[in-house]
Amino acid sequence: MVMTDFILHPRLLADCHQLGRLSASHLLLHRNAAVPWLILVPETDLANLLNLPIAQRDAVLADCKHVSDYLTAVLKCTKVNVAWIGNLVPQLHVHVIGRSPTDPCWPKPVWGHLSEVCDYTSDEVDAILAALVND
Repeated sequence: MVMTDFILHPRLLADCHQLGRLSASHLLLHRNAAVPWLILVPETDLANLLNLPIAQRDAVLADCKHVSDYLTAVLKCTKVNVAWIGNLVPQLHVHVIGRSPTDPCWPKPVWGHLSEVCDYTSDEVDAILAALVND
């Protein structure tokens, strides 16, 4: 179900840089640059990715694949974690996180283990935007 008056959850807005739109999702970049962590937010009031209409779900997953390809091909991440959890933010959002043995919390999950906090420069955000969003 697509919403007409779509608003991103305030927690996502506080924690992320807004990059723009992919084919089926709003694309966000988590502010903590310790690991490359992108978040896709489809326009829906449903909370579970698997409950989306098939065409919308497939389009969101295609967006996930696009981001995953960037993480592995461009940033050379050796692993990509994908999750939609929604414990703190009830709005459906999909985490796509590049992981490597050199990241600060490897091999543990990023949640609760990412103590290093550093933000992206505006040039870094612009480069990620240019690589992922074709407006």
